[in-house]
Order: sequence, then C-alpha cells, then structure tokens
Amino acid sequence: MRTSFSDPVWQKPKAAPAFQSALSAAVTLDAVIVGGGIMGLSTALHAARAGLSVQVLDAGAIGQGASGLNGGQVIPGLKYDPEWLIGHFGNQRGAALVDFAASTADVVFDLIRDEKLAVPFMRSGWIQAAHTETALKAAASRDRQWRSRGADVKLLDQAEIAAMTGARGYLGGWLDRRAGVIDPLSYTMELARVAAAAGAKVAERQKVVKLGREAGLWRVSTQGGSELRAKSVVLATNAYTDSLLPGLARTIVPLHSFQIATAPLPADLAASILPGGQAVSDSRRILIYYRKSADGRLVLGGRGRMALPSSPADWAHLERALVRIYPALAGIPIEKRWFGRVAMTPDHLPHLHQPEQGLLAVVGCQGRGVGLMSAMGKRMAGYLAGGDGEQLPFPLSPIRPIPFHAFRQVGVAAAITWYRMLDALER
Repeated sequence: MRTSFSDPVWQKPKAAPAFQSALSAAVTLDAVIVGGGIMGLSTALHAARAGLSVQVLDAGAIGQGASGLNGGQVIPGLKYDPEWLIGHFGNQRGAALVDFAASTADVVFDLIRDEKLAVPFMRSGWIQAAHTETALKAAASRDRQWRSRGADVKLLDQAEIAAMTGARGYLGGWLDRRAGVIDPLSYTMELARVAAAAGAKVAERQKVVKLGREAGLWRVSTQGGSELRAKSVVLATNAYTDSLLPGLARTIVPLHSFQIATAPLPADLAASILPGGQAVSDSRRILIYYRKSADGRLVLGGRGRMALPSSPADWAHLERALVRIYPALAGIPIEKRWFGRVAMTPDHLPHLHQPEQGLLAVVGCQGRGVGLMSAMGKRMAGYLAGGDGEQLPFPLSPIRPIPFHAFRQVGVAAAITWYRMLDALER
C-alpha cells in the first residue's frame, strides 16, 4: 500500500506498539475477526467488553489499509436521505436505520472522549458544498428531512458558504454540525490499543488463507500455518476482500481514493481557509473532499486512477482542483501524496451477509467509513453476543456477485473519465 509514491500526512508515532498476539488452536474462541481496520477493531473492542473471547487477524500492519489512510472526515448519515431509507426499507426498519445513521458520528467522538484516545480531532461540522442549482435543491431537501428529525443542521446561502470555506465557485450548501474530523491513523491505532486492553487479541501480518466448518466450529487457517477454532468468524476486509469467501469480492468494485496535503499554510491563508475547521465535500459527479489537518495543512482528496500510481503526476488532477477552489494556494508546495482503497457497492449501501451460520461479512463504506464502521462494529458485537437480526442496522442479504464483474471495473474507470470532463465544463 505504501510505495515510494505514497507518503501519507498521517504518521504512526515512532513508539507505536506492534500487535503480535500468540495464535493457538488449544482454545475455542467466541469470534475470529479477519481484518484489523475500523470495522474489525470496533467489533473486537465491544465484543471483548461484552465478555467474548476475540482474535483479530490482519494481513498487514494495523493502520496500513484504508482505515488509516482516509481523509479523516467523520460524517453521519448515509448516501440516501431519511425519506428514501424509510421508503426503501419500510417504516419500522427504515426508521431504525435513520436513527442508526444519525448516531454514527456520536459513536466516534464519544469513544474518543470516554476512552481518552490520543486522537487529534475537531468537531465543527461537515459542509456539503453545492456548485449547481440542482445540487442546491438537493441540499435543501436533505436539510428539511434532517431538521424535521431534530438534527443540528443548516442550509447555507452563497455568502455563508463563501465565509465558512474561503473557497470560490459554490452557490450554497448544507452544514451538518454533528460531523467533524479526526486523524484516522491515530484513531485506528488507538482502537487496536483499547481493544487489546479490553481483552481482545490483535495480531498483525497474519493473512487468513482458508476457512472451514467442522462439528459446529469454524477453523481459520493462516498463511503461516496456524489454525484457530471459533464459534463465529467476521470478515471485515471491505475493499481488501479476496477469494477467502467465494463470490464476496465480486460484489464490490474497489476504487482508489487519492489525497494530497499542502505544506503548513501561512497564517494569513490559514485564517481565510476553513476558519471554523469544518470538513467539506462538494457536489460534483467525481467529488473532491477537503479539510485542514492538525498541523495546519490543507488536505484534499478524490477519486484516482484504477491502477496503482506510478508517479506524482497521478495526483495532478487533485492539484488542479485545489487551485480551482483556492487560487491563492497556487504557490504553496504539495508535500504529501498518498492513496487508499475503498469499496463501492452497486446500490451505494453497506451490505451484510451471513452465508452460513456463524460466518458474517460486511462490505461497502460509501465514503462514510469512519463513523459508519465504528457504529457497525458496536452493533456486530451485540449480534455476536447473542442479539437477534434486529441488532444489525442493515438486513442480512445473499451474496450476489456483480454480473460481468471484470468489465464493471473497466466501465467505472471510463465513467470516472467522462464525469470528470462533465465536471470541468460546469466550473
């Protein structure tokens, strides 16, 4: 994941712990969690607090994947608004899902506060910036729906969004004060620390290569030759999902999210750009998102090429976007470039699967992974501890591979190029 062309602004402390719990088949665990990102670690923490014996296995290092490489925006809600969710899932489950979606940012910030996590954060809100009249109408609808449910939100006019962002080109937008920003790598590392302190075992560089079920228990085999036994297995690999569970990888389209960070901004520019510390996502077809880091840099991200980057030029589209919205930053050096892998589902919703008793899988963050997966892990732990299906926010669904999956990625790459061209015409 980290190549010579990937240098994240988020850095592990030099004294960061290694997670190397001993693996043993001598005991039967309540759960093995495959994947040590936010979803897996949140599940482990809350399951351990519920008294379950848990082992987390990550193929790489904790924080190496998208959980530690994302933009650190903590956004409640889903891609769809409350009225759509209720219409799609029905009154009872839809209303419960709206309540769950409203709470996801709270889960993150409450955890930071209650566990005293060493995580730089600011909870000043998130702005969805509208660059067309159509986007502004959608923002007004979203504002009406969430405000009617008591959410701390506000529709912004052109003058207000200009003052709050310091950016040019927006007609208005929507402010969700429930949201905020964190250092995602610190958060992931701290989740691993408190999960281990709660009794969960966490092991890095332990790739799972085989799952089998025998006599009512799951056998989990690693590349290193270890074998564990567990009552349940949770696959929390998301965009890094492979062939471990047949068909699962073909239910998602993995994409790369590229990001850049400027040098620390001079005081005069820092005072005029996002003075309140909000995060921003815009309304373009290929959206960009940005925020300031704790050390005063502007961090901006968006979709990148489907292939792995091969030179700094692969981030040039983000540098152009940066100068488009902030012309005054044209002379500020770009000091950091990096990327992470994200998973897109065809319906833009997270998917929960249970193909066999005791085998669970979660895929699809849809750009809200920090809050969504933190809250999902808490619910998953409740389910593992004996809760029924209502404990889970989304219904369990069959694994349905995307038809012509290999061609779908080619189609997505072409669509990204086409949409980027359309976005450029609307500037």
